[in-house]
Parts: sequence; structure tokens; C-alpha cells
Amino acid sequence: MPADRAGWPWSEETNPSIFSGRENWPKLTIVTPSYNQAEFLEQTIRSVLLQNYPNLEYIIIDGGSTDGSTEIIEKYAQWISYQQSEKDGGQGNAINLGFSLSSGDYHAWINSDDYYLKGVFFKVIDEFLKTKVDFVYGYGCDYRAACGQFSTTKVLPFTDFFIKIPGLPQPSAFWSVTIHEPVWEELHCALDYELWLRLVKGHSRSLIKEPLSVANIHDDAKTSDPKMASKWEEDHQRIWSEDAHGRVYEWKRIIFLNKIRKKLYDFFYDK
Repeated sequence: MPADRAGWPWSEETNPSIFSGRENWPKLTIVTPSYNQAEFLEQTIRSVLLQNYPNLEYIIIDGGSTDGSTEIIEKYAQWISYQQSEKDGGQGNAINLGFSLSSGDYHAWINSDDYYLKGVFFKVIDEFLKTKVDFVYGYGCDYRAACGQFSTTKVLPFTDFFIKIPGLPQPSAFWSVTIHEPVWEELHCALDYELWLRLVKGHSRSLIKEPLSVANIHDDAKTSDPKMASKWEEDHQRIWSEDAHGRVYEWKRIIFLNKIRKKLYDFFYDK
């Protein structure tokens, strides 16, 4: 553990005794796509492992990092179900590869610059078991190290009805293997946005009204790097195109709903 780190997930862990009330816990598969984010990666890994979830499958797909990430992964290798570090086809490809190796009952992915909050796996799996839904999600937090500030990203009822306006916090989303679908690998930034349109629509879901994860906001993050603006626009043009990459599932209806969404957004926010 780095000498200057304290608190979760450095000097704290989820108390394993919280899992003692049930003998058989379903398998939870977590996938982390990784590439040159050694500054945050150890925090990500520890936040998964120190949940102390009794039936965890943790898969890390690193794209051949050159910044010390592979050394960090190797440090925790004995507790990781599968890990590799070699050139891949990008984030979407790494995510799909990870889930292609999964044997879990429930899925989630967390990027290598985000981390889970303490005790989250217990809360999420307990919610799945109690409600029997297909999709469980919660609020998120953004952390800006430059100013040392946390801010909570809530999913409000109005935005929740339309699945994503402005968005479900990606690392706070978990789903049953029975509804799993691969991400669209050609997308650069809006992987989660497009996936929720397919994955969540028509399936039962339950919202945990508290933060489940933290996203580190930094200069190289896709959501804050101004150089990625054209990639975000490219993704959304691709998602809302008429042929939508040849997909056959209800795209015309989704396009229609998106036009309504945009009108509502313009009405309420574009003043």
C-alpha cells in the first residue's frame, strides 16, 4: 500500500462478516479494461478486492500499458481470476473480451480510473436477490483531485424514465447475465450510453438511492478532455444514424424517442 494513502480502499476493507447471513452467494463478475492509468489503477483494483465478496470473478484486460500498470496488476495477480497485458482493439474490445471469459451470474465493468465505494457488492447483490430484477444501479460520485471535491451524480425520476438524460453513472450499474449484451466496439466514448439503450429497455430494474462508485475527474478522462469532443459527436452521430451500423432492434423507435428527448431537453435547459 502506498505510504501516503489512508481510508477506503487503502487502510480499510469491507467487513467479511456482512456476508455471513447467506451460505451461497451468486458469482459476480467484474471486468476492468486498462491502459496507461497507473496513477489510479491500484485504487480500482483494491476497491474490487477489498469488498471481500465471497464469490467474486475479477478479470483485468490491459492493452499493453507502458506506465507501470502491468506491475500493479502483477502485484495483485493471486487474487485476480484472469489478467492479460497485450495490445487489443481498444476499450470496447477489452470489455467484450473480459465478459467473453465470464462465468458469473451478475456482471459489471469498472474502468481503471474509477473505484467502488465500501460495501457496495453486498448492497447490490442483496438488492438483486430481494427484488429479482435484471438490472441494479445507483448514484455515482465525481472526484476532482485538483480541488479535493466530491460531487454526487443522482439519477432523477424524470431522467430515469428515459434511461439516460444525462446519464446513468456507468460504474454504478450491474446486470444479470441473462440480459447481457456486448458493447459496440466501434464507439470511442458513449459505450455505456448505447449499451443501456439495448440492455435496460424492457427489463426490470431497481435503483439504490445512494452512491455506489467514484469517477476520478482528470485531464485525460474522456468526459473532461476537450480533445475528445469530436469523438463524442462521432459516437452520437453513429448511434442515431438510420442504419445504426446495421442493427435490427427498434432503432427507428429509439430515434423517434431521442427526438422527443432532445425537444424536452431544449425546452427545460436551453433557455
